[in-house]
Amino acid sequence: MKKQVFYRNVDVDGLTIFYREAGTAERPVLLLLHGFPSSSHMFRDLITDLSGRYHIIAPDYPGFGQSSAPGIEEFTYTFDNLSLVIEHFIDQLKLKDINLYIQDYGGPVGMRIASRRPELVHSLIIQNSNAYVEGFGPAIAPLVDYIEKPAENEQKARFFLTLDATKWQYLNGSGDPQKISPDSYMLDQHYLSRPNNDQIQLALFRNYGSNIERYGEWQEYFRKNQPRTLIVWGKNDEMFIAAGADAYKKDLPAAEIHQLDGGHFLLEEHHEHIAELIDKFLQKSL
Repeated sequence: MKKQVFYRNVDVDGLTIFYREAGTAERPVLLLLHGFPSSSHMFRDLITDLSGRYHIIAPDYPGFGQSSAPGIEEFTYTFDNLSLVIEHFIDQLKLKDINLYIQDYGGPVGMRIASRRPELVHSLIIQNSNAYVEGFGPAIAPLVDYIEKPAENEQKARFFLTLDATKWQYLNGSGDPQKISPDSYMLDQHYLSRPNNDQIQLALFRNYGSNIERYGEWQEYFRKNQPRTLIVWGKNDEMFIAAGADAYKKDLPAAEIHQLDGGHFLLEEHHEHIAELIDKFLQKSL
């Protein structure tokens, strides 16, 4: 039976962190970490699909969705800092034995937490989120240019803050674009277009190279801890390409991998199928 979804706020390190919650505390924990340029809204359907069987928590990071978005003078927007805020959020909610779902930016946020505190993580569910350089596709090249030479390539990076780019991320590679609700990319664009949010996003773009520098650390975490891992991947994603999913097998040979006919925001059209895959995967270890 599907459960009511609650929309909550909690103070973490002086920031208001918004999160969606469904299910009850005695159920297995499923923590959902969103990507760029989205928010916990990207998980709305998956939360409903799984709410009767799990305790589901989906926060918005600082600078995203309904959470606080202090200016870059007040908060240093790095993936290290985002991960610390979410780690403190986890501690404040007393979450344990977490089944961690990561997509896009959720990877560098969640992997930092998992590698620092592997005892928190029961399993990983990875969707279009890289931990290997094989996963980078040609569409990400303008952001690589910006990381390497910010002053010369800011306009290239700013394209990723436009409606055209946001819409493209949702529609490109989708099995059927008519299944993608315009509400999703329009809501993301609303958040991106808020005053000064461009500076927040550009700061994170510039910091993205710090994630690649951590890949070796995360791969060592995989090899040492061998977390149970389910990988669901939109195989038509031109930013985080299908090879990125297969690369996990190098260090997680038991990982279960499903390459689906979709793009970067796979849940928009495949949330029911992914919910079934998650449920079967988690029931094996509960």
